[in-house]
Amino acid sequence: MRLGVLDIGSNTVHMLVVDAERGRPHAPVANRRSVVRLMRFLEPDGSIGPEGVDLLLTGVRDGLALAREHDVPELMVLVTSAVREAPNGGDVIRRVEEILGEKVKILSGEQEAALTFLAARRWHGWGAGRIMLLDIGGGSLEIAYGEGEVPDVALSVPLGAGRTTIQFLDTDVSTPEQVDALRQHARAVLADALAVLDERPRADHVVATSKTFRSLARLAGMQVEAVGPDDRWRLRRSQLADWVPRLARLTAQGRTELPGITPERTYQIVGGAIVAEETMRALKVQEIEICPWAMREGAILDRLDRR
Repeated sequence: MRLGVLDIGSNTVHMLVVDAERGRPHAPVANRRSVVRLMRFLEPDGSIGPEGVDLLLTGVRDGLALAREHDVPELMVLVTSAVREAPNGGDVIRRVEEILGEKVKILSGEQEAALTFLAARRWHGWGAGRIMLLDIGGGSLEIAYGEGEVPDVALSVPLGAGRTTIQFLDTDVSTPEQVDALRQHARAVLADALAVLDERPRADHVVATSKTFRSLARLAGMQVEAVGPDDRWRLRRSQLADWVPRLARLTAQGRTELPGITPERTYQIVGGAIVAEETMRALKVQEIEICPWAMREGAILDRLDRR
C-alpha cells in the first residue's frame, strides 16, 4: 500500500511517501522537506507568530502537493510538541485541517516516544534486549525504555534543541555562563523525569534517533562497519563532551563548515549537544548507537500492524 506521512515538527514540515507492506521494509518513493524552525517565531506567551504559521502552512501545502503527485490514497499526519503546546496551536491545527480536508490527530509526547521506540525495536530486533531510546526534537526530548515493542516507560520532557536554544543560548556565540545555565536546567529537569527509571534493570542497548543525534555522531562520533547500504554511527559521551565547548565558541555560520552540521541545524546544535551530553550523563550511558529509523517509521509500522 502507498502511504504518505506528513510530519509537522518544530524544525521542519516533512512529507514522506512510501510503498509499505507488512513484514517487509518500506520503500521510499519521494520526500519533501520545508525548513520552518518554529522556535524563531514564538511570541512572549509561547504562541507561534504569523510568519511562523505562514511558513508551516506553506510546508503543509507543499507536502500535500507531493502526495497528490504520487497518488497517495492515505495520509498520516504527525503533529509534535511545538504546535501541540502553543497557545494558538488549536487554531493552527484547524488551518492545517482546512488545507488537508481532514481531521488531524495530535500526538502526545508519550505517543511520540512510543512510536519511535517501536521503530527502534523493529530496526535492532529482539536480540537487542532491553532498549533505552533517546530522541531530541526541536521542542522536546523523548526517552523510552522496555524489552517489548511497547515501551514500559515513555517520557517526554521540554528539552528540545530549539526550545533550549531560545531559552538559554540566544546569542550567536554561546558564553560559558549560558552553557552552564543550560546544563543546570537540563540536570534539574532530567532528575525529576528519570526517577521513574531508578528501579528498572539497566538497558542492554542504548540507541538514539533524530537529526540532532545523527548530526552529532557525524561530527564527533565514529562510523562502524555495517551490512547493507546505510551508514552506521556510534557516539561516546567523552567525544560529545570534548565538542560541546568547541561548538559553543563558533558562530552559527562557522558551525556549518563542520562535518554533519547542516544550515538548518546550526542554530540549535549547541543546545542539542548539551542536552544530549547531560541526558547520557544522567542515565550513566557511555556510548549510544544511532538508529536510522525514528517516529515516521514507527508510525508506518504501527499503521501496517493495525490494518
